[in-house]
Amino acid sequence: MADCFSKSELTDFCNLMKLPNGTPLLPIDMLDWLVNRGFFKVPASTKYHGAHEGGLYQHSASVMEFLVQLTKDNDLHWQDERSPYIVGMFHDLCKIDQYLPFMDCESIRWDYNPDTLLKGHGEKSVMLLSQFYALTEEEICCIRYHMGAFTPKEEWNDYTGAIHAYPNVLWTHHADMLASHVAGV
Repeated sequence: MADCFSKSELTDFCNLMKLPNGTPLLPIDMLDWLVNRGFFKVPASTKYHGAHEGGLYQHSASVMEFLVQLTKDNDLHWQDERSPYIVGMFHDLCKIDQYLPFMDCESIRWDYNPDTLLKGHGEKSVMLLSQFYALTEEEICCIRYHMGAFTPKEEWNDYTGAIHAYPNVLWTHHADMLASHVAGV
């Protein structure tokens, strides 16, 4: 398993995390945190999309690219112009400590980490991300409800309410599904 991305790959990531006018979106201290926590190494899942080393980053970058493109193509309006970048790239930040590597027949596999401090999915991503950004309510709802109809049934009314308040919640879910099921990451 590689220790982390190469310096050029980290530079590419930092360049990806810029607005079209060149404004950087990534706090300097966050890059070290992402590297040290394994954002570029861990999978996005153990069985489904991005179920390989580096899958979380690949999936997240794909969601961000889809969400930015959907924003342009559909003239979506956000509370903050950075939102499709931040929401797309970090909607699954909760997975940063969710999996542990283990050797299985001379290959690396991943299993769930039962000892994570914070639990949850979208809400955990919001908690982790709030260490680095003052998130808008729209960003919080988009990240919290990005699972769409995969949200637990008892939360469907809340999910529907979030969509009514912030239609970009639905677009975020759509970008996630495009990355997972169309792009396959």
